[in-house]
Amino acid sequence: MAAETAPNRLVSLDVFRGLTIAGMVLVNNPGTWGAIYAPLQHAPWHGITPTDFIFPFFLFIVGAAIPIALSKRIVEGINRKVYIKILGRAAIIFVLGLFMAAFPIINLTASDLGNFAKIVLMLATMASVYFWLIDRNREAIGCVLFLVVAYTAFALTGSHIQFFDPSTLRIPGVLQRIAVCYAVVSILFLRFGWRHLAAIGVAGLFVYWILMTWIPVPGCEVTTIDDKACNLAAYIDRLIFTENHIWRSAKVFDPEGLLSTIPACVTTISGVLTGMWLRTEKSEMEKAGGILFFGIVLCAIGWCWNFFFPYNKSLWTSSYVCYTSGLALCFLGFCYWLIDIKGYTRWTKPFVIFGMNALALFVFSGLFARMIGIIKFAGDDGKSVSLQGWIFNNVFLAVATPINASLAYAVCFILFWLFLMWLLYRRRIWIKV
Repeated sequence: MAAETAPNRLVSLDVFRGLTIAGMVLVNNPGTWGAIYAPLQHAPWHGITPTDFIFPFFLFIVGAAIPIALSKRIVEGINRKVYIKILGRAAIIFVLGLFMAAFPIINLTASDLGNFAKIVLMLATMASVYFWLIDRNREAIGCVLFLVVAYTAFALTGSHIQFFDPSTLRIPGVLQRIAVCYAVVSILFLRFGWRHLAAIGVAGLFVYWILMTWIPVPGCEVTTIDDKACNLAAYIDRLIFTENHIWRSAKVFDPEGLLSTIPACVTTISGVLTGMWLRTEKSEMEKAGGILFFGIVLCAIGWCWNFFFPYNKSLWTSSYVCYTSGLALCFLGFCYWLIDIKGYTRWTKPFVIFGMNALALFVFSGLFARMIGIIKFAGDDGKSVSLQGWIFNNVFLAVATPINASLAYAVCFILFWLFLMWLLYRRRIWIKV
């Protein structure tokens, strides 16, 4: 967890990471969810869209970075400290995911605080997280003390403050899945060579296929992955997490659920194998050619498997793993050839900026989006409208059709965060855990 100068890195991997995280922020922040271009939406169940590529691409990138980060540890000797560091990093990412789900800790929509007070409290909360992530503990503690004093003062003056109800906290999530996949696959990388890792990946996909298609679900007349409730992954999520702790929009399944983390780990393993290939002594053209070859092979396997076990992001099906891993290989192979071999780098700066601070971009853009969604104003019709809604209605809808206004808002949102990430980049601050 530090703000530090970045070492020499594989530029194409940073660009790929930056493109992926920018795409994630873009599709998560439309002007309105009621008007979105089809490629910027997830497939409703079976099927795949460009938006469905984003999360597996990011897990693939997490995996590709593991050999680069841990190979030195292997040379120096693997000991308990290495495992503690891996598990500690995973724990921090997992807790950040839970924090994002609980933000802003107090239920501001149910509290009677004014907008100014709400903005101050949320900014102070985000500031405490920022200072903590860059190891400025004194400032982080100061922000926390400010929040304690502010909450106490509001309570003493009779303000109604309702804190977040942990009984409704969603436990699975994007960062939580990244944390688990990183921890599991990092440990596998330290203990096994590439042949064993490949075998584990293949076995994981076939075992998951069998579990999802052969094991009956209690309480369901027919077990089928065509049903959002009557499939094994959804049943396990409801059984272990319970409905109050899974995705609110569904209540019967979670797209980052427990059982589907098995194939998600395989996606990460595909990235690890790619990172190991990039560290071999082969020529750059051989590396690029190998990446593209295996990318095409995996795409073909995924396309064939789709007829028996359809693409499905929410279930993270085995065909989905093969197809998206193949696409990730092809995209990385092209970036590696274009950037690291041919040296075409002028266009890459914005994506390098995003890629170097991917965690900061995801966390703080998510918290900021939540903040402007909570701040409410009285609209022209007398009904309350969020700050985000007011900006969208009065700025973007005034000059474009709803669907184009929604896209324009998302683009401006990501450009705003590009400026903020550029400020960190300019000061050579890279937030990592």
